[in-house]
Amino acid sequence: MKKFTEKTADSCALFLNSLIDQISSEGKISFSDLKPENTALIIVDVVNGFIREGTMASAQIAGIIPPITGLMRLCNAAEIPIVAFADCHKENCTEFKSFPPHCIENTSEAELVDEIIKAGGYFKLKKNSTNGFHEKEFMQCLVQNPQTNTYIVTGDCSDICVLQLCLTIKTWFTSQNKNVNIIVPLNCIETYDSQSHNSDFMNIAAYKIMLDSGIKFVNSIE
Repeated sequence: MKKFTEKTADSCALFLNSLIDQISSEGKISFSDLKPENTALIIVDVVNGFIREGTMASAQIAGIIPPITGLMRLCNAAEIPIVAFADCHKENCTEFKSFPPHCIENTSEAELVDEIIKAGGYFKLKKNSTNGFHEKEFMQCLVQNPQTNTYIVTGDCSDICVLQLCLTIKTWFTSQNKNVNIIVPLNCIETYDSQSHNSDFMNIAAYKIMLDSGIKFVNSIE
């Protein structure tokens, strides 16, 4: 790896500015353009433990709740299936070697937020790692619904759980030479902010990685 210098920082700043311009120019798509029989909505970890309580909670993530519940209402009306992942761990979970203990099973942290519960119409999937793809029930959903070729992915954290899920879905289908559309509405994803985890930077980094992998971004779906 080459040595980082002040020149590197200047180059990165220019690149970041170009990405910000690109993100700002992403358009909207109309919900009516989607084909209900081929579409599914995925909600990732909109749980209390990442928004309202606990060691991993970040209040800024709450901003994605209204647009997600709006999408849920549209999907329910169109009979588009909804999968809602909920982080849920044993007290001795291996993941806690990388992250502070969070979303322990049978606690309120591991529950979907009240707004998601109220919107309803979803199939809840508990997940024990950052990547919900590896849950057996999710794989069954993919296999049992071969007609689905468009996945709308929402939730948090954009640079961890959302990123990993999107990339794995994409590469799983690619390995079978099947094309799928993965659509990520920018107003429906977010990550946490801390001294060692700048949310603005991590959101942009996640955007770039997913975009380069063929994942489509839109500002919103209305």
